[in-house]
Order: sequence, then structure tokens, then C-alpha cells
Amino acid sequence: MSYSDDELLMISGIQHYHYCKRQWYLIHAEQQWSENLYTTKGNILHEKVDDPFVVETRKNMFVSRSLPLVSYNLGFYGVSDVVEFILSDNGCYIKSKNNKYEVTPVEYKAGKPKSDDCDKVQLCLQALCLEEMLDVNIEQGYLYYGKTRHREKVNFNRELRESVAELSNKMHSIIKDEITVFPEYGQKCDRCSLKNLCIPKIKTTYSSVNRYIKSKLIDKEGIDA
Repeated sequence: MSYSDDELLMISGIQHYHYCKRQWYLIHAEQQWSENLYTTKGNILHEKVDDPFVVETRKNMFVSRSLPLVSYNLGFYGVSDVVEFILSDNGCYIKSKNNKYEVTPVEYKAGKPKSDDCDKVQLCLQALCLEEMLDVNIEQGYLYYGKTRHREKVNFNRELRESVAELSNKMHSIIKDEITVFPEYGQKCDRCSLKNLCIPKIKTTYSSVNRYIKSKLIDKEGIDA
């Protein structure tokens, strides 16, 4: 299957979707957003990294920042933080450098490594975009965490690739079929910048805002009586 330009979703959305479907839905379907301490830290870190005019060249490699990415097979587009190109006979041919390079994506995160795979699926999706664009196989990438100042190696194995494909299908189905994603309250809701927009506790109990308001009016009338 191949997606059109109008059907492309943002690469960053797969991280949101894996972490919380409701968060992804509010940001990418309803275009709602709100800042908090965690998102501000992330923005500051990316401002230091994302400079499309900076290309670092070292002995046997060069580094490209803010490289545009797209996959029409999976239906995603976005921008990478960093892509490292390391000189290798088994890599892809880069015309401007007149040589072959191994390709390694690097994603920067402000916090620390997470217990789930939400960051890993985002990085893997970036790799799949690069594979499609450059006709190359990418076996690994790195997640750099600002809190630990450490790079975590991520292997793009079959399981992770299949997970990305599955998430991609679900995300596109929600958009195509115009499905509303309702919240499911959990501990992570308290750290979410969209908590006040989502109101997870209320909407978990009441299926709609109208029903919630009506219930409160009934309660008030009963008290006044």
C-alpha cells in the first residue's frame, strides 16, 4: 500500500500514540497542545540539536541535522534530529560525497530511558523512512537522553519493525474512519501537558461532556430542593 501526500501522518505522532492514544488524538486529530515543564525541557534540547544548516564532518563520517524524512509505504513524514553517515563499503552511495556510507539515526530526548518502547518505535520509524528514501538497510540507531547524557543503542529487529507497522495501520484507520479516541485515566495522566484539555477523570466516568453537565445540574437541583 502507498499513501498520498494528504494521507501522511507526523512521525512524532507514533511516540504519542504508543504512550497514550488519547494524547495523540488530541494533538494530531484535534490540533490541541499545551506546554508543561517536560515539553519545555524537550524544546530547549531540540533547539540545540535541530539546525538544518549544520553538517559536521569528521574523519570517516559526516552528521546531518534536521533531515526531512518521508515514507509513502507507511504513510509518515517528519524531520530527524540527527543522522550519522559513517564511511562503509556496505553502505548506501551518497552522490554529494562520492562514497558509500552506513546510515544511523539518532533521536534526542530530554528525560531518561522509558520502561516502554514509545521512544524506540519513533526511532525505528525514522529508520524505515531512511531505508525507503536511500534504498539501504539500517540495523541500529541511538536514543540520546538529556537527563542521563547517555546514548542508548536500539536494534531495529523484526519485532520492533512489526510493532511500527501495526501502530501505523491503527493510526491511519482512526484518521480515515474518523474514530474518536476517549481517555483512560492512569498515573501518567498527572504528568501530561494536555491534562486540563483532556480531563481524563471526568471523561472516563461520563461518556460525553453534555451528560456530565446534565448530571451536575440534576445533583444541584436535588440539593436546592
